[in-house]
Amino acid sequence: MRAVLSKAPGGPETLSIEEVMDPTPGKGEVVIEAKAIGINFPDSLIIEDKYQFKPERPFSPGGEVAGIVDAVGEGVKGVRRGDRVIAVPGWGGLSERLAVRADQLIPIPDGMDFETAAAFVMTYGTSYYALKDRANLQPGETLLVLGAAGGVGAAAVELGKAMGARVVAAASTNDKVEFALELGADNGLIYPSGPMDKAAQKELAGEFKLATGRDGADVVYDAVGGDYAEPALRAMDWNGRYLVVGFPAGIPSLPLNLTLLKSVSVVGVFWGAAVARDPKGHAANMADLMQLYKDSKIRPRISKTFPLEKAADAIRALGERQAMGKIVVVTED
Repeated sequence: MRAVLSKAPGGPETLSIEEVMDPTPGKGEVVIEAKAIGINFPDSLIIEDKYQFKPERPFSPGGEVAGIVDAVGEGVKGVRRGDRVIAVPGWGGLSERLAVRADQLIPIPDGMDFETAAAFVMTYGTSYYALKDRANLQPGETLLVLGAAGGVGAAAVELGKAMGARVVAAASTNDKVEFALELGADNGLIYPSGPMDKAAQKELAGEFKLATGRDGADVVYDAVGGDYAEPALRAMDWNGRYLVVGFPAGIPSLPLNLTLLKSVSVVGVFWGAAVARDPKGHAANMADLMQLYKDSKIRPRISKTFPLEKAADAIRALGERQAMGKIVVVTED
């Protein structure tokens, strides 16, 4: 079978596609024939050894897979060959087949295609955990989403609206803001690209405050980091919750005196670890998300698909922030 392999730390250019041995399921495992693989920001980090997890090389990136159960291992119950399933293994997904734990599989609902399924769990799972469990977002509150056109940002926009919040979408281009508005955001603004000095950050803080209203944002969903973090913090309301989701623009240094003056909570969002620590809570969240999908309140937007042999280009496109919504790799043309 074919697999995309990381043999040494580096960018997408270091990846190769090679023939490797087909996997066999161990006890409690199944083998999935991958049909579609969602590309997420951790894929660009894990191949550079910058992610929280560092698998032994060679390994295949790809943490989100939709496909068909091809083989069932000893002791597996409730899963059969031919079942359509989603798996979130963390890595190993950019291959034609992979072995995963059977108890972590999520059935694909009727009517959901493989590409949509591969674009669903990580972004909506992260954003729902952030907004529901970490921020306790309430109806009528104002949510400011940074990076609102990316995978998790777009999911946060849709979920914020589904949860009854007023959503302000911030992104780096007019096209991305328009995309977020199409997702349901109530207001949007374009922030500058690249590093900002203190004067530019202060100006951006004023723009955030203007867009979110007189009192500012109750919740900030920050999937960007860098120089955008402090302006967003300055534009928050009393008792606000600042969600730390990701750092494609760099890890920021926040002035903690602002958290004191505004009684703001800075809250970390590590969805992958939360899933492992609270599987029952994760299962309940997935049930909520599948219902929201059935009710047509959320729907993944896939900006581009790539064949497996172009998986490096897919990861590069995401790293260069070319995506609006999700990028998906498919194993068949």
